[in-house]
Amino acid sequence: MTTTEQAADPIAAIGDRDQVFIGGRWVDSTGSDWIEVVDSWSEKTAARVRAATADDMTRAVDAARASFDAGVWANKPIAERADIIDTIADRLDARVEELTTLGVVEVGVPLPVSAMTQQMTTGLFRAVAQEARTATISEERTRADGGVSRILKEPSGVVGVIIPWNGPIGTIAFKVIPALAAGCSVVLKTSPEAPLSPSIFADVVGELVTEGAIPEGVLSVLVADREVSESLVTNPKVDHITFTGSTSTGRRIMNLASERVAKVSLELGGKSAAIILDDADLNAVMQALPMGGCMQSGQACIALTRVLVSRNRHDEVVAAYKAALGMIPMGNPWEQTNFLGPLTSARQRDRVESYIETARAEGAEIVHGGGRGVDQGFFVEPTIVDNVRNDMTIAQEEVFGPVISIITYEDEDEAVAIANDSIYGLSGAVFTADPERGFALAQRIRTGTVNVNTSTIDFTLPFGGYKQSGVGREGGPEGLEEFFETKTVHFPAPQPAQ
Repeated sequence: MTTTEQAADPIAAIGDRDQVFIGGRWVDSTGSDWIEVVDSWSEKTAARVRAATADDMTRAVDAARASFDAGVWANKPIAERADIIDTIADRLDARVEELTTLGVVEVGVPLPVSAMTQQMTTGLFRAVAQEARTATISEERTRADGGVSRILKEPSGVVGVIIPWNGPIGTIAFKVIPALAAGCSVVLKTSPEAPLSPSIFADVVGELVTEGAIPEGVLSVLVADREVSESLVTNPKVDHITFTGSTSTGRRIMNLASERVAKVSLELGGKSAAIILDDADLNAVMQALPMGGCMQSGQACIALTRVLVSRNRHDEVVAAYKAALGMIPMGNPWEQTNFLGPLTSARQRDRVESYIETARAEGAEIVHGGGRGVDQGFFVEPTIVDNVRNDMTIAQEEVFGPVISIITYEDEDEAVAIANDSIYGLSGAVFTADPERGFALAQRIRTGTVNVNTSTIDFTLPFGGYKQSGVGREGGPEGLEEFFETKTVHFPAPQPAQ
């Protein structure tokens, strides 16, 4: 399908998915319910996907458990598993136009952004494969008594993966792919808002199961409601739960998993602060901040949604930020010239609008945006909220929309205190003429990632949060390490000669 055809009728070729993917095969569900995927531009149903039942979820977990216990995939050399992951990436590359279309429909990002995202994602698959090839999964250490012990890294077992809607293939790269590389069997539960892209991933895995490259049972892909999703978390045959999503849901998952002391990895919300010091080059700041706060129309956990500026520079920063946001083209996501699209759903748009109204009610001032801007689709304009105190709702809760809070500080110590005054600690930024001063400040900010004078995003490096932004890391060797258990095997010390 060409881009021209997509623009003319972008959702015409998207078909329904009337089966569930269990153990590497598309099979009939035990239920008859559908989940409708609504295109965020046309506001019409783009496709329907079969909703998994609790019985379907049990079948998937049983298949994963049997597969893992049989050991066929887990015992395959890790380099061979890495080669298969590269093959998955190759086959996803061959379907990148289809994935690009689904990225627009499911997330609302414009066509050029979706294309860039899909191409980057398969690179993340390959990065995991390369980490697997270089991973040390067995080493010997000599003990104080002269004996030798072997330290082994073994797959953590059956992994239940729960992913959000704001980047489904990317989240698969962070969670499913390292779990497979480690030798785990996986049950993937996708978001009801974005189940189509993961179905393409399931298609590719299904091909490799048919070809004998991946054993049956290693992977299942299901979309389900909350009750069925919780059955995955509580199933005693699942060894490890990894989740990306809201902090409130993460708390619920951790609570459920704690009842059986299951391993949990969480990548949760953010309310990241960008500190602009008085010596910062404002032109450089404005090259990074607008998209740092409004990427994917603000539907990103790492978005820099709190901008901290001194009273001395407040007015010029706000003026520059307003001008920069006004230059970002927003509209029909199927047009190549647009860079901001609609939010993923009417519910999400309503949620963002409610936060804007709450900010007004609490005494903040909307100085840019605040409306929808586009009549069709689930749009919210890039919005700047000024005169924000850090104790306001807009400064403390994750909006997940293109809404930026401007907060003033008196000195550097207060800026750090404001940045750290949050339940979250996922990302952040410092802008200054002196990079070493920025580095010193970055060390005082309790957050998992900090940019100094840049807007770098590199998910091949460790990524994760402090505090209620999560548990564990994704990306790099640290991301692969999440899916191993460590075993120590002792051998006897040498005995003195008689």
